[in-house]
Amino acid sequence: MQRIRQGDDVVVIAGRDKGKRGSVLRVMPDGRIVVADINMVKRHTKPNPNRGITGGIIEKEMPLDPSNIMLFNPQTSKGDRIGFKTLEDGRKVRYFKSTNEVVDI
Repeated sequence: MQRIRQGDDVVVIAGRDKGKRGSVLRVMPDGRIVVADINMVKRHTKPNPNRGITGGIIEKEMPLDPSNIMLFNPQTSKGDRIGFKTLEDGRKVRYFKSTNEVVDI
């Protein structure tokens, strides 16, 4: 089970975009995380008519290391650490360590 999943709201805690908030677009197979409108770079691309790609300067999100982001806790309006626990019905869920509130419902 992953600490951060697609669709989660996260806060960047280190790097150029420190303090910004965004939604997780995808989690890469190597564990890095792509967040919407965070870690934007300009990529110079050549046109490729076979693929239908137009050339130019494209602005896109680059992946972040999971150690540089925290899950956003709406109760405290801050980033929060995540823990795992098993409920009475046997489900394994994530919870915020500061408030013991379950993230997955």
